[in-house]
Amino acid sequence: MRFIRRVVLLAIVVVACVFAYNYWSGNGWTLGAPRNSSGVNVEAARKRGAELATSAAEKGREAATKLEGALSEGALTTKIKSKMALDDSVKARTISVDTAGSVVTLTGIVRSNGERDRAVRLAKETDGVTKVVDKLEVKKP
Repeated sequence: MRFIRRVVLLAIVVVACVFAYNYWSGNGWTLGAPRNSSGVNVEAARKRGAELATSAAEKGREAATKLEGALSEGALTTKIKSKMALDDSVKARTISVDTAGSVVTLTGIVRSNGERDRAVRLAKETDGVTKVVDKLEVKKP
């Protein structure tokens, strides 16, 4: 009889310890709501996260488009300046090349009308250029 009493008492103590541990840690079988509930509306957070991801993707696309445009403008400018530098009849150091989209503006001072015409022709013959604005001045000797 003593043995059965001790086993029952030991079982009660073990169950009480498990309940006490779970109560203080917030795990398992407790008599109330879990203590570590954050109170966050998961569905609202998920929806807001999806909105933010969509917005970030759109802004990323816009930035990529702007960057692509800037790179293509820079590439056009570089192509034209390279052509002028390799041409013996054009003094590329005195000519400024500005690109906006596919429109190229040439400014600066040239030595002759021939040099001016050659610079404009080199710019017009470059792939991707739709219009050349000539603001070159002929330097009078």
